[in-house]
Amino acid sequence: MSNITDQYIGKDDLGKNLYRKKTYYTLCIEQDVLAKNQDEADTKFSDAGINYENVNKNLAEEKNGVETYMVDANYTDSDKTEYVAKVVYDEYDGLDNAIENGDVELDTYASENDIITADGKVVDKEESPLDDLHEALNPNNSYKLVESI
Repeated sequence: MSNITDQYIGKDDLGKNLYRKKTYYTLCIEQDVLAKNQDEADTKFSDAGINYENVNKNLAEEKNGVETYMVDANYTDSDKTEYVAKVVYDEYDGLDNAIENGDVELDTYASENDIITADGKVVDKEESPLDDLHEALNPNNSYKLVESI
């Protein structure tokens, strides 16, 4: 064995040539994370990624006398973090049962900015759950709210 390769060399190999070839693969790692917002997700993603300890000779297939000399992985680029779904109550057996049992699911139709109200409903963040009450008590915003001291 020499220090330039892991190939076993015997007297039957006399006159043969040693060849080496680098093959570049594009490796894509797509990961998911649950987070309160995109900034928190980006922070969690930056702490994850590829486990470089697993990038070793075991990653390569060796047969027909082919031995792996080196395996390497380098970061090149990543896409923007994208919203996928929101965790909401699973209303299959009714909202009350879902709340009681803690049954949740991922809703791809819910907006990233939707909020879950105290009674478990998904509402648009721009729409306050008290909008109907506010409209009933103050039609057309005819009264101004003032702070009392």
